[in-house]
Amino acid sequence: MDPIVSPHNAYGLACGHLAETHIVENQPPALRDTNLYQQDVALREAVAREGAAWAESDLQAFGKITGSAEMIELGFQANENKPVLYTHDNYGHRMDEVRFHPAYHQLMKTSLEQGLHASHWLKPQSGAQVARAAKFYLMAQVEAAHGCPVTMTSAVVPALLQQPDLAAQWLPKITALGYDHRNIPMEQKTSITVGMAMTEKQGGSDVRANTVRAHALGVGGPGQAYELLGHKYFVSAPMCDAFLVLAQTQSGLSCFWLPRWRPDGSKNPLQIQRLKNKMGNVANASCETELRGAWAQMVGAEGRGVATILKMVTMTRFDCMIGSSSGMRQAVAQALHHCNYRSAFGKRLVEQPLMQNVLADLVIEHEAALALTMRIGRALDVGDASEHEKMLVRVGTAVGKYWICKRTPAHAYEAMECIGGSGVMEDCIMPRLFRESPVNSIWEGSGNVQCLDMLRAMGRNRGSVEAYMDEVQAAAGADRRLDHYVARLGSELVDPSAIEYRARSVVEKMALALQGSLLVRYGNAAVADAFCAARLGGDTSGLTFGTLPRGVDCAAIIQRAAPVL
Repeated sequence: MDPIVSPHNAYGLACGHLAETHIVENQPPALRDTNLYQQDVALREAVAREGAAWAESDLQAFGKITGSAEMIELGFQANENKPVLYTHDNYGHRMDEVRFHPAYHQLMKTSLEQGLHASHWLKPQSGAQVARAAKFYLMAQVEAAHGCPVTMTSAVVPALLQQPDLAAQWLPKITALGYDHRNIPMEQKTSITVGMAMTEKQGGSDVRANTVRAHALGVGGPGQAYELLGHKYFVSAPMCDAFLVLAQTQSGLSCFWLPRWRPDGSKNPLQIQRLKNKMGNVANASCETELRGAWAQMVGAEGRGVATILKMVTMTRFDCMIGSSSGMRQAVAQALHHCNYRSAFGKRLVEQPLMQNVLADLVIEHEAALALTMRIGRALDVGDASEHEKMLVRVGTAVGKYWICKRTPAHAYEAMECIGGSGVMEDCIMPRLFRESPVNSIWEGSGNVQCLDMLRAMGRNRGSVEAYMDEVQAAAGADRRLDHYVARLGSELVDPSAIEYRARSVVEKMALALQGSLLVRYGNAAVADAFCAARLGGDTSGLTFGTLPRGVDCAAIIQRAAPVL
């Protein structure tokens, strides 16, 4: 029979269905409508271990929210619709208003109503920082960029407490469980968000080079009014209601509370010049701003601005650790999910030895990052009540911020490669995770800044090195590879020669030793053994993922971390 008039083509398909060229198969179902908390065994273990078991039911409920298809879609919409700057209204009046897609506002509303900025301050009970960190970690998997103003609003609290009169006036609105994005004076709001403006063109991380000048409107001093003149080259979340800002006075660099509106209801002259065209973090606006006599109040002692604002920076750096650990979890969950359903060369990817090596290595990296992050959360909960915990925060935040954030880009790329070509497509979350992955390493103090900060802590904070070593050596005798690694590290820490040149190497080793100690003491046995074998046992740490040594129980590690629909 002539094939042109045949009722079937050469493949046996009915001619009436020629548009249906194939059946979609060998593809995973969408990873959505899951409980992000319930499926994350390492997170649930960390929450219980670090003192926040009381938050279990709340975290279960929030895990269901953050894993829902509706919430995931909001993350995509917020990133597909960048914020837009309106410098003037149609009559020519200066506005300096950044407008966001409704999805962004819904994400902010969810985060603030859930207390991601304030629950640990409102009820500072045992485990409060840990419970809040867990929620932030879950929400960052949905959409990381909106976490910037959430983080800064949370982190401003300890800095603002340095000026009790301002704290009494504004903390009730800062910690309110609500979100009001209207562009109106904060006196007219019941809830506000707070940002930070430190860096300038000529200095970057070297804030001592700042040139913004503060001129007293009266007697001057803490709590008093000033006008600020100059520029800020990087202001993140410019629609916050107020900012902590560094500016020069006659006594040196000082910290100021800078609202977007003056107390008389007129617009404060924070003039946005342009929005930054960022490769990642696109749902969140960042901008360059001119301060043209902007009204502000001094926070803390004059000339002590760096010390004052560092109380905020310490908390934002901790959130960088949380955010990067969160990005690792989302990346490894996507990779595990794909490989569990996808088959090639006759069997599922997750069953193939080389892929198992890669996947297990990604899981190990995530669990090590999470263990260190949540341990610092517990140390923050204890605070000044324990000198050991206080010193651990000082050292562990610098070490963790450096190492966890530094490892995230390679982790994101490797997870993307596990998925293959589909992982590069913009309708998949992986490109967003990859673009977001360098942000936490660069912002709030880049890698070199963190290493130099670690050296300052070692030199200025008596007992900091001892506190770190006590924490690491709490696992002494549990694993010979860890013991040998810690012994070698101890020798490096007491060697002052070329210490600044060696700083990255030293901090990296400090991070690995601390992660190893935590995993050996508290982690899953298979994960701890694999970590020590691959990261501490010799030259097998490797420059790429998927170089685990023989004997690792990859199947157990993978099964433990795999998401379940």
